[in-house]
Amino acid sequence: MQEKITTLAYTKVVIFLRVSYVERMVKMKIGFIGIGVMGHSMVSHLMNAGNEAYVYNRTKSKANRIVEQGAIWKDTPQAVAESADVVFSIVGYPKDVEEIYYGENGIFSADVKGKILVDMTTSTPSLAEKIAKTALEKEAQALDAPVSGGDLGAKNATLTIMVGGGKEAYEKVLPLFQTIGKTYALHGGPGKGQHTKMANQIMIAGTMTGMTEMLVYGEAAGLDLAKVIETVGGGSAANWSLSNYAPRILKKDYTPGFFVKHFIKDLKIALNEAEKMKLDLPATKEATRLYELLAEKGYENDGTQALIKLWWGN
Repeated sequence: MQEKITTLAYTKVVIFLRVSYVERMVKMKIGFIGIGVMGHSMVSHLMNAGNEAYVYNRTKSKANRIVEQGAIWKDTPQAVAESADVVFSIVGYPKDVEEIYYGENGIFSADVKGKILVDMTTSTPSLAEKIAKTALEKEAQALDAPVSGGDLGAKNATLTIMVGGGKEAYEKVLPLFQTIGKTYALHGGPGKGQHTKMANQIMIAGTMTGMTEMLVYGEAAGLDLAKVIETVGGGSAANWSLSNYAPRILKKDYTPGFFVKHFIKDLKIALNEAEKMKLDLPATKEATRLYELLAEKGYENDGTQALIKLWWGN
């Protein structure tokens, strides 16, 4: 009899723990604006974690796959904001961010009281500050949370997420960041996430030009480039660009994990912010010049690894 009671008690505990685990799964209403190279994977991960997703994209057809997976289409950013508790956005340029927040049928056209607005676009610190101020006036909270990691980081849920804004909002959204990313941190108030992303892009500018020139040099010297990548990647020159983009170059795969045109936008924001702080960044200026030259040659919609085309052509 005692054994039956013990077994019953154990079963109840297991059921309780299972229910508690399911309840702890966030199950939030998530809005997501911008279903592009990275957005689709990010929404998929959020839905797989048990969240409802309401989505909008300027080109509706690009959202078809995620809608087939269970996301709910909304016709405007305003409609997304009205449906969701947390609204994410990741679009192309600061002007696009301005439009989805302040334009006709934009996010701020909705009643956003009590909601958290998270812009993951790489944008300007000043716009992030403006959005945070407007959100506060409307009794909402805003985070600027640009990401790094490209299409692979989004697909593998290993993104680096750089956040600016209030600690309370950050802690509420943290379980969602943990669903789509591997590294995440709050760097300060509004705009600090964008400043951190600028620091990130400055670093990437150096690794991309270094990786490209390494391959150009290695080929000219008659080396086995696959072997060079493996060897160099095992030493002090190891970096993310080398590991992820050099193999793509050898396969002549220039599909965008991150668009050339968007990288140029990022580097120009970084240089503009540096100028405001009276900083001269010559290496970043040169990387910007090279990528602008690449875009002039018609490769602005390729991935950033297409920089090699300045030397190797097609």
